[in-house]
Amino acid sequence: MNYQSIRLLGYQIFAAVTLSLLFEACGGKPKPTTRDVQAWRKLGSWSGHGPISTEPFISDTGTLRLQWEARNEAAPGKGVFQITVYSDVSGRPLALAVDHRGIGSNTVYVNEDPRPFYLGIESADVEWSVSVDEAIPATATDPVRP
Repeated sequence: MNYQSIRLLGYQIFAAVTLSLLFEACGGKPKPTTRDVQAWRKLGSWSGHGPISTEPFISDTGTLRLQWEARNEAAPGKGVFQITVYSDVSGRPLALAVDHRGIGSNTVYVNEDPRPFYLGIESADVEWSVSVDEAIPATATDPVRP
């Protein structure tokens, strides 16, 4: 093998490698993209009329979403509905999450350190319902577009 043959072989190898890399970069399958999202895990739900303390529930993140509704008011303008979030460790009140008069519904968020919690619900002259969810980190994969 002479020098020119070796040189020609080197060019051919270089061209083949370059073309295969270009083909892979342009024609290879795209990789799916991922992103961090927030998902919600149900911790509990309750309904009734009158005051109660819920059973304890544990939040691993401390980020709570309370979805509540007050309905069927006995006398217009007389209904009272309050939700206080308590530490189940110490029993102390952490946040007055809802203080509402009359009928209505809403979603409120409470951010605390992770721990066991319970809700203290005070109500008069309304029926009520409340659900508690916890924010948990998750990853979403976006679809690959051709």
